[in-house]
Amino acid sequence: MCSLWVLQAYCKTRKCSLDVSLTNFSPTELPTFPSWKAGGLVPAVVYIFCFLLGPNWNNLSHLTRSLMLNLTVSDLLCLLTIPFWIYTSFFGWTFSPTACKLLVYFQYCTISASLLTVTVLSIQRYFVIVLQRRCHQLLDKVLLVLLWLAAVILSTPALVVHQLNTDMPWTECITYPSEAQQMAIGLTKVLVGFASVSLVVLIYIRLLWKLNQAVFFNNSQTTRLVTCVTVTFFILWLPYHIINVLTVIAVSLKNENLIHVCRDARHFVASVLFINSSINPLLYFMSLQSLDLEKDRKILRCYFYSDIKFYFFLV
Repeated sequence: MCSLWVLQAYCKTRKCSLDVSLTNFSPTELPTFPSWKAGGLVPAVVYIFCFLLGPNWNNLSHLTRSLMLNLTVSDLLCLLTIPFWIYTSFFGWTFSPTACKLLVYFQYCTISASLLTVTVLSIQRYFVIVLQRRCHQLLDKVLLVLLWLAAVILSTPALVVHQLNTDMPWTECITYPSEAQQMAIGLTKVLVGFASVSLVVLIYIRLLWKLNQAVFFNNSQTTRLVTCVTVTFFILWLPYHIINVLTVIAVSLKNENLIHVCRDARHFVASVLFINSSINPLLYFMSLQSLDLEKDRKILRCYFYSDIKFYFFLV
């Protein structure tokens, strides 16, 4: 009876008819709601745990501390949107179209801020280790303001491309109401994605070369750690960007079969990205157990905390 009451309440909300009884009711007749990816919480928990217990803040520069704090704040703000998606996974979108746009826009802002923070951390590490230059504290604040301003600008398309879909048994807050918008957003993801990944990989290669040249950093375990971080970062992000490229091609060719394949594959490759946030903590703590030099420990912390970034709601 409770199940029937819930089903009646659902149909009353969706203005649909209901004609069921205890004899002809079948659970398979229930509509399937969009699933919420709870796996996105795992990297978040790992990140917060390592952030609180791992870093030696006295050994980090002022800019590094500011960027790490900014990374944590942006990630936690993004987590605030999760209860809404939990609710909509059960009941569909019951809020206004404006709320749909604003919620997704807020989420994209926090994600963009996190991605930009990771990129800036990599660049900052390059300047400190390779060029041996540090940023003035006044420039730290300016950099953070510019970082969030860029995140706000990059997230603006979310206000345009998100709308409500009422063609299904439930209402959805969806992306890409038109093929043109899907093409534009897809191209943006491809360009920004490959640019960011290429930049981080090149920085790691340069840092690896620098570590091999330096005497007191010439530690085989440190070298292996940096190599593993670089390789895993590239490998785990590559499938996601390949799917973005295939999506752009499928939309341009209007190939419905390929569009559906990319849509299904996107859920898998997006979940693979979480592995990057799960592998780095293991590499970090395993390396610390076998290292004896305190200077190596400081450098490992610097490498780890800028790459433990997690991503979710990428599809």
